[in-house]
Amino acid sequence: MGATTRRWLTAAAGTALALALGAGTAQAAEKEPTGPVQPNILTAAVYSLGAPTIAPPGANDWNCRPSERHPNPVLLSNGTTANAYENWAGLSRKLADAGYCVFAGNFGGAPGSFLQTVGPIADTTKALAAFGDRILQATGATKLDVVGHSQGGMNVRYWIKYLGGADKISRLIGLSPSNHGTDLFGLLSTLERIPGVPAALGTVCQACNEQAVGSDFLGDLNSGGETVPGIQYTVIQTRYDDVVTPYTSAFLAPAPNVKNILLQNVCGLDFTDHLGITYDPVAAGLVLNALDPAHAKTPPCVPVLPVIS
Repeated sequence: MGATTRRWLTAAAGTALALALGAGTAQAAEKEPTGPVQPNILTAAVYSLGAPTIAPPGANDWNCRPSERHPNPVLLSNGTTANAYENWAGLSRKLADAGYCVFAGNFGGAPGSFLQTVGPIADTTKALAAFGDRILQATGATKLDVVGHSQGGMNVRYWIKYLGGADKISRLIGLSPSNHGTDLFGLLSTLERIPGVPAALGTVCQACNEQAVGSDFLGDLNSGGETVPGIQYTVIQTRYDDVVTPYTSAFLAPAPNVKNILLQNVCGLDFTDHLGITYDPVAAGLVLNALDPAHAKTPPCVPVLPVIS
């Protein structure tokens, strides 16, 4: 066998393996490169400018097997414009250190680009659901727990309603989720009424249009009931949310399987805003409680300032 033939066969075998892994036909047996823990979303964003596809710390170990105490892998779902590292470079490590198999990916943006989660929400969620299937196959688990920020805490409900997620998701924990959209203190609602503006905005961020208060997307998503039995829903929201406004639009309709938590009712000294909530220590404690309510602990209340004042 000549050297050229050997090289061709080696390349072909590598390509076949990559395709199989990408399609979910074989379990991945690798631990993806991860970046360091970050103190806030701004430092994480700066780091990810040079490495936009790197996984957050503690995430995407495809050899991870869930423990008896934590049988469900945790999938982290990104907010609008955010890549996985930028959004989760603090919380992912805390979850992994607590014994969870943690996974995060980039969807809804150009492959390899800094900006993610900006495309049509339905398309982003289809990719997220496929990633969830891959996690279940790789870990051998039967259910996922999902923690989502902003759009990432809302779009999972589309997965549940339309993409079979009701049979695959045990818990959905939203950090400042855009469950009923936002008016951005009236600015977005005003812009949406100006001819040509929604179309222009849609060319760079279709998801932004779909998260405007009163959008067709949200009207359809919330029609017929906002939740389904069998899934535990937790919303963790801050009074100082400066993106999802009014802040109460994050909360889901009351139901036996819904828990709406205002961060300031747990810690009045916490001034965390929308961008800061995924790095907030009180919010992190509440996420851990929602994932494992049998071992819930009162998070320590320490002063926390907003990311952008």
